[in-house]
Amino acid sequence: MPNAARNTTAQDPVARAVAQSKTVAEVLIAPGAIAQTGALYTRHFTGPACLIADENTWAAAGPQAEAALHAAGIATRRHILPAKPRPKPTVDLANALRDALHPGETPVAIGSGVLNDVTKHAAFDADRPYLCIGTAASMDGYTSAGAPLSDKGFKKTIQCRPARAVLGDLDIIAAAPPAMTGWGYGDLAGKIPAGGDWIIADTLGVEAIDDVAWPLVQGSLRAWLGQPAAIAAGDPAAISGLFTGLTLVGLAMELHGSSRPASGADHQIAHLWEMDDLMQGGERVSHGACVAVGCTMTLRLYDWLLAQDLSRLDPALADTAPTLDDKIAAILAAFGPGEIATRAIEETRAKHIDRAAHRARIETLRAEWPRLQTRLRAQLMPADQMRAALHAAGAPADAAEIGVDRAYLQRTTLNARFLRSRYTLLDLLDETGLLAQAVNASLPSSS
Repeated sequence: MPNAARNTTAQDPVARAVAQSKTVAEVLIAPGAIAQTGALYTRHFTGPACLIADENTWAAAGPQAEAALHAAGIATRRHILPAKPRPKPTVDLANALRDALHPGETPVAIGSGVLNDVTKHAAFDADRPYLCIGTAASMDGYTSAGAPLSDKGFKKTIQCRPARAVLGDLDIIAAAPPAMTGWGYGDLAGKIPAGGDWIIADTLGVEAIDDVAWPLVQGSLRAWLGQPAAIAAGDPAAISGLFTGLTLVGLAMELHGSSRPASGADHQIAHLWEMDDLMQGGERVSHGACVAVGCTMTLRLYDWLLAQDLSRLDPALADTAPTLDDKIAAILAAFGPGEIATRAIEETRAKHIDRAAHRARIETLRAEWPRLQTRLRAQLMPADQMRAALHAAGAPADAAEIGVDRAYLQRTTLNARFLRSRYTLLDLLDETGLLAQAVNASLPSSS
């Protein structure tokens, strides 16, 4: 059948985006949608289903999904992971799931971020389509083509195929633990500074804004983020908007071919914490919680930047800028020998420019700064305003809330630029010699 998003007029934007997808055939978002699992499956898949969940996500949606599949005559098999400790998003886990699939089985991910990502990678490696049944509005990866996974300790987004079909039962999603909904709000909030990073890259001729992906993410972003207290209270309309927004972000990433529409400096900082296995209360800090705090820190950097006059920069800065060898030495000092440093060197080499190009970029920045300032002010939200919204939604906003102290925040913010070849605010600050000054001015008080 043609690509479609069924039910409710609120899904019209989703339907239009799904119609452009090369892989996603249907997104079904509605109260009580879990009862339609069997019908959804028969529209897009054949053969038996392997239901992949952890103990918590199985309790949330597994029995209902299984019953609906059985009613439709679909044979099923369960593959349920322990819930404690939370499954870790690694290539090793994805490979184990791939190897556990029986011939002819369709993977069905029942869960949210980690379970969807590892199932996505497993299905891609096995060259099979898969169905995703979301259990929380906790992240934007349900419809994305990327799986953010750790490979030998280095977290990166691995391009895969998204789910062929996605089901979001709003009753189940609204009943998810409030902290998970807060994580989803934090992940969506990160699109505010990520948009600023893309505006910078567009202005400097590094990466043009995509006229398809940009409006999918940014067009209704303020509305999706506009009711944080209602989201925290589990208001059905607010939760529906949050889940719809996260779904559209995922589709934007698939249509663009990378995570640029959704991920910038905020995610680079967050990924470094995740790679360090940041723990709190005996559990790894979630991706959404890390992004929420990374978002606040990035917006503090933007608040500082917008108060500067970059039209007065001296192009001669390029003549004394760190060389690639200097950057490699800094990476090795930051991470030591090993996989993380090796990957960081590759990413940094990919975006390093020579001094002539660096001088030209500063000239462009000098000339474009008034217009860039205006564009950024229209896009961004002051850090204090975002902090209040994150707290109202039940998400963390301050580094201390996820166990990050001031010194670690400083160090990781400075080093995060090495993790990705994507040009962000961190690179602009680095190339203008302002990074250390900006980071130090943006750190929370030590008192």
